[in-house]
Amino acid sequence: MVSKKGSSSSTRTSRRRFTKAVATTIVAAPLASGLAKAQKVTETKETPAPPNPQPAAQAQKPSPLAEAYAEVARARFGDRLTPEQFEQVKKDLEANLQAAERLSAVKLRNEDEPDFVFSTD
Repeated sequence: MVSKKGSSSSTRTSRRRFTKAVATTIVAAPLASGLAKAQKVTETKETPAPPNPQPAAQAQKPSPLAEAYAEVARARFGDRLTPEQFEQVKKDLEANLQAAERLSAVKLRNEDEPDFVFSTD
């Protein structure tokens, strides 16, 4: 009888390790975001850069929060992803974070209705 604990513990991430990684990411994300904002403020005070619209084809560096989420994904699924797939995961995470920022920027008033109607039928 083979125990589950000793079967493939070196290749699989335990639930405890994964939970610790997620908790670390959740704790570190606001810190990284605050550092990025502080750095952005100091950069803008020193030299104001002219607005430069970047073409969609040109790749941008992912945000620190997207990098943190990518590291969680690497810890969890890194052995099953090719480098190209991992880069796509990073791009998708960045796009999701940008979409979340745009959604949270929309302020709803108390009288705003949901997009669906409840029924008891």
